[in-house]
Amino acid sequence: MTNHITSHRDGFPTGFTPVTSIDDPDDTKIGFGTLLLPAGTTYDETAKVETAWLLMTGKAIAEVDGRNVEMERESIFDQSPYCVRVAAGGTVRFTCHEDCEFTVYSTANTKPFASTVYTPEEVPNEHRGKGQVGNACLRFVRTIFDGTNSDRNAELVLGEVITMPGRWSSYPPHHHSQPEIYHYRFTKSQGYGHAELGEDVVKVRQFDTVKIPGGEDHAQCAAPGYGMYYAWVIRHLPNKPYTVPDFTREHTWTQDPDAEIWMPEGLRGYD
Repeated sequence: MTNHITSHRDGFPTGFTPVTSIDDPDDTKIGFGTLLLPAGTTYDETAKVETAWLLMTGKAIAEVDGRNVEMERESIFDQSPYCVRVAAGGTVRFTCHEDCEFTVYSTANTKPFASTVYTPEEVPNEHRGKGQVGNACLRFVRTIFDGTNSDRNAELVLGEVITMPGRWSSYPPHHHSQPEIYHYRFTKSQGYGHAELGEDVVKVRQFDTVKIPGGEDHAQCAAPGYGMYYAWVIRHLPNKPYTVPDFTREHTWTQDPDAEIWMPEGLRGYD
């Protein structure tokens, strides 16, 4: 399988564009795609499997199983998200007051659970890596839903990471048994970063997607000058739900805020 998907670097067209499929053999079995809806559009869907819609930008009213929620987002870098998740058979209607973009996530789960709308107030903008290794891996982590706020019948875990320009995220290198997908955006269209997939490194650009097989380390870094966003989605395995990652042991010392980091004498104190 191709783990680095680069075929959408010119952007996505109006409507739904699939990027990965739950039916791909020997793959993550996570469906991922984008949904672009013009202002004035009303979009209806009844989910066939567990599905989540993450608002990237735009303004809309989401009607989810009879509940109406106003959603608005101008910046994926500066604002926490709105997200709708439904089980198989759940219904959603988006009435768009502005052009809207959603990223869409699914897995072949038909077990029942209550539909949920997650709001920015419910999604903490966690500052991870602060004070560690000279703040070289300071990033914002927004976990939208995981095992702590989900029905046990749900099988997806979803969140966002904001990587500061020239810094690292998903660091120290870590891995987990469950498969994962990262989807990237940058503060400027020419922005880029590097993604580790085990011992391989790929150069990621605007609108790229990376599939991460279970067990592979996957640290990330952003080029100087460019903020790097990625949405991350994980699929629980049968009888083995995702909880926390395993950090690669040889690099765990960097998590100590008091770790001694080499720096030339004349540069000590530089950020």
